[in-house]
Amino acid sequence: MAESHYMRNRTDTLGGMPLRLVLAVLACLTLVACGGGGEPEAPADPVEQVPDTPGLREAVREAQKPDPTSFPPAEGKTLQQIADLVRSGPQAALATSILTTGENRFTFGVIGQDGKPIYGPTAIYIAPDPTQPAQGPFVAPADILLTQDRYKSKQAATDTDPFAAVYAANVEFEKAGRHAVLVATRNNGTLVGAPTQVEVKTKAADKIPDVGEKAPNVATDTLESVKGDEALLDTRDPASDMHEDFAKVVGKKPVALLFATPQLCQSRVCGPVADIALQMRAKYGDDMEFIHQEVFVDNNQQNGLRDPLKAFNLPTEPWLFVMDKSGKVTARLEGSFGVDAFETAVKTGL
Repeated sequence: MAESHYMRNRTDTLGGMPLRLVLAVLACLTLVACGGGGEPEAPADPVEQVPDTPGLREAVREAQKPDPTSFPPAEGKTLQQIADLVRSGPQAALATSILTTGENRFTFGVIGQDGKPIYGPTAIYIAPDPTQPAQGPFVAPADILLTQDRYKSKQAATDTDPFAAVYAANVEFEKAGRHAVLVATRNNGTLVGAPTQVEVKTKAADKIPDVGEKAPNVATDTLESVKGDEALLDTRDPASDMHEDFAKVVGKKPVALLFATPQLCQSRVCGPVADIALQMRAKYGDDMEFIHQEVFVDNNQQNGLRDPLKAFNLPTEPWLFVMDKSGKVTARLEGSFGVDAFETAVKTGL
């Protein structure tokens, strides 16, 4: 079978962007970093934390409220026919690696050929392959990744060009297997498209604790367990104090457990998910325990994952799990998740 126009567009897009830059962006969004420490009072409007550079804040604001009627309706068209309606050029940087049959939170960034993020109203379409009828558009509101300055780590505070937001859509996959995806974004009045592919597993193949299941009763690292070595406990600069033992807390009060490694992120522009955790703790800390767990043994990637990640069957990081007072999982988030997603997850456990 001749290569489709859809896949040629995908290859051309990758070819127009340095491979090392593509890999850095993908690593950034899939292995998001952390930060922060702080006082109360989270901002009423997180978009105000976006740098006020010309056009950026307004673009992110528009990206927060995509209108499904502004995207081409599927109406029986194949994914390729939808792709033919948009201009090729950007690259989709996926931030979700675990997708299963049923409903999923599908997160990603959109990267221009200049290597910079594109922000605008965005939706995605899916199909088993480009020649089959498309489902969609599934709108993907932008979720802010930036916190108030008081919650930023030194890593985040010194980042001169941070990712401002990540896109997230709720998508349902009917069958396991490979699927084609088209990301459509309005950029400067033009609808641009970024094709990609994903692998979907069956629910039974997903061994990570899911909503409604009991969380593993595993001990997480504390200052005592690392014999007072704060550098082993937390790679954040400065280290946070979110290091209670999960095993001693779960089942007694709601818990937000974050697996992430600030310093060992694979890109300097990784999002500050631990900063967001600290900002959420300032608001909800009286009712919920917030715990941050580092990822690699002795903070060395060559030594493999720490035991708490193995207990949760995590192949990647970061992950956020929220448990209610009974110890049952009420929310789980993988990859890039911003202020809105984090707060929504927290509320499920209260």
